[in-house]
Parts: sequence; structure tokens; C-alpha cells
Amino acid sequence: MRIAIASDHAALEMKSALVEWLSEAGHDVDDLGPNSADSVDYPDYGYKLADAIASGRAERGVALCGSGIGISMAVNRNPACRCALVSEGLSAQLSREHNDANIIAMGARLIGLETAKHCLDKFLTTQFGGDRHQRRVDKLSDPQV
Repeated sequence: MRIAIASDHAALEMKSALVEWLSEAGHDVDDLGPNSADSVDYPDYGYKLADAIASGRAERGVALCGSGIGISMAVNRNPACRCALVSEGLSAQLSREHNDANIIAMGARLIGLETAKHCLDKFLTTQFGGDRHQRRVDKLSDPQV
């Protein structure tokens, strides 16, 4: 699977570890930055990630910042993106099953690396349930549906 990942400076270490873990699992990972611990603005990286998903350059995305809140807000400004902020595996699973989330957001200051890996595994292995959920998901991108 082609996965794009972006963070801010607060989540740089977690991003690097997840890039390595995803690559070792055989995924094609596009690291959108940042590449240093210098302070950056999370919206800039959220928008880069949203563009990678909206353009089809990546199938799924991973958004990371200190809390996961700010970068998820930035990503979700793009109507093609359905970013779910999660902190445990069940939410990650349900974000795919019920909401067809195409991006997962996590807070590096709030969860540890093993929990992040567990969430990401659930996110990547759970299929969208479709059926009754589809009309609801359609409304996320177009409220007139």
C-alpha cells in the first residue's frame, strides 16, 4: 500500500519510527516531512498530506503532531480527506469500518509508539463496511447528498 506520512516537530521521532516500521512491513512510504526537529507549523504538513491523498499519490495517510488535534483539523479542510484522530485500536478500526477514513491522526505526546503501531495496524487492515455507512460517508464530502 502507498502511504503518505507527515508530522510537525513534536512528532518527528514517532514519524521516523513509523516510517521504518511501515517500510519493513512492505509498504511504499512517502515521508512528507519535516526532516529536522526545527519548529514548524503543523497546518503546512497537514495540507501536504491532504494533497497527497486528494491527488491519489497515496492510498492512506498518517498525520502526527503533539496532540494530533491541529494536524487533523488541517487535513480535514480538504473535502477528499476523512481524517480520524485516534488514541487506541478500536477507534482506528471503527474509523475505517464505519467512516472509511483515509487518514489516521495521532498525538505523539499522548500515546506511545507501540500504541501508535497498534492503531496503524488496525487502520491499515480494516476494510470499509459500506452498506448503510456509505450514504453517511458520501455526506462528509458533499452535504447536499
